[in-house]
Amino acid sequence: MPAKVVAVCVSEQKGERKKPVSEVLVRENHGIVGDAHAGDWHRQISLLALESIKKMQAKGLDVTTGDFAENITTEGIDLPSLPIGTRLVIGETLNEVTQIGKECHTRCAIYHQAGDCVMPREGIFVKVLRGGVVKVNDPIEIVTTDVAN
Repeated sequence: MPAKVVAVCVSEQKGERKKPVSEVLVRENHGIVGDAHAGDWHRQISLLALESIKKMQAKGLDVTTGDFAENITTEGIDLPSLPIGTRLVIGETLNEVTQIGKECHTRCAIYHQAGDCVMPREGIFVKVLRGGVVKVNDPIEIVTTDVAN
């Protein structure tokens, strides 16, 4: 199965679950227009696989896309295995993987409910090299894993 976008999500404030929308406008060196996490830094857009969300559902949690504060929920791509520097075409955009996982300084509601959260281990972050529109069902393509490029 080819990799694809299953959800795009945004929030106006940091620290809250993101709400699914049909499409987002992504700006180069910024991230998703209107999202709290966009800006001039290395974590402009966050991605989490639907497969990771299903792991948490299997633990009995009532969670879905956006609940882990991810901007883009993917399917069919092993996100945590991508090396830093990997470039991904997502919809019209070109992005570069800048971070795998993250440190959670405070335990989120999901961690307290399940005793675990997948985002710190399985979520990834990218910076935007070329902007455009990203929408549900857009293909995701790895264009290079050669970090020398």
